[in-house]
Amino acid sequence: MAANAKVTGNVEYRAGDGPLILIPQGPIEVQLAPDSAVLSWGDGGSTQTTAIPIAEYQRYLSEGVIEPD
Repeated sequence: MAANAKVTGNVEYRAGDGPLILIPQGPIEVQLAPDSAVLSWGDGGSTQTTAIPIAEYQRYLSEGVIEPD
């Protein structure tokens, strides 16, 4: 995985209708689409992936909790 950003604060996502899940701080890969951002990160030797709405991604950027490289 080629990281192109890092999580430096609380970034959360929801898997289906479940509770909010915290993405661990550290390097992530971000792939942008017109309506969403796909975030990938390593966790315990496996890669985790989630898609969040682009507005939510932009909010995380403006709050400084996701920092692009």
